[in-house]
Amino acid sequence: MPKRRQLRGFDLKQIEGVAELIGVDEAGRGALAGPVVAGAVLVTKEFLESRWAVNNGGRINDSKQLTAAERDTLWFDFERLAAQGAIHANFGVADVGEIETLNILGATKLAMRRALEGIYAPDAFERKTEPDLFASAETIANFTPTVSCRVLVDGLPLRGFPYPHTGIVKGDARSLCIAMASIVAKVTRDRLMTELEAKFPGYGFAQHKGYGTDEHRDAVLRLGRCPQHREMFLRKLLAGRTDPAQMDFLADEN
Repeated sequence: MPKRRQLRGFDLKQIEGVAELIGVDEAGRGALAGPVVAGAVLVTKEFLESRWAVNNGGRINDSKQLTAAERDTLWFDFERLAAQGAIHANFGVADVGEIETLNILGATKLAMRRALEGIYAPDAFERKTEPDLFASAETIANFTPTVSCRVLVDGLPLRGFPYPHTGIVKGDARSLCIAMASIVAKVTRDRLMTELEAKFPGYGFAQHKGYGTDEHRDAVLRLGRCPQHREMFLRKLLAGRTDPAQMDFLADEN
């Protein structure tokens, strides 16, 4: 528990000199199926020093380290805090088609951009050119927040990301707002995968959420891929097939 409490202290240091802090994180980047989802959560110094943050900050951690019940409880807390105006939260989704077109890194950037722009519209940032998902270093240098905020993204800095940001390695275990964003992303994606279970039964999406568990791999080998599977992610798994008759399903979906 003491380690978790350091997350709030980390953000109190990061927010020095600015009015607002936005944490951004993703869920589903390494899955075999389903979308990649990003979460974004904006906090202020007032929130970080609030009674709720002081009393409940220790409950927040990297979403992968929490149980589903803990994440759901915190989700409802976030909804209440957002309704009170204490925080602002949003999520962005990049679907399987976008993952196939942009590759997983490009789709992750797109989901993060959508999550961020759901909190701050693009015109909250001054720019000399229109933002581009794969912006050049010169373009990025022309972006200056007109609002006094700092964006923290889990992991290394994102090359070509159209908004100024700071990459925080293992940020979901160090920063309160990034950890909150990781919970928003994880809960949102888990719910989307549960909905996909009803549309594509037999794969176990509601249980493994599209990740490469033994159950999921066996289901793919038994049933073939569905439109929610990421073809490039399945190539190694499916390369083990030796019966050409069992490979026909690969040609059925684009």
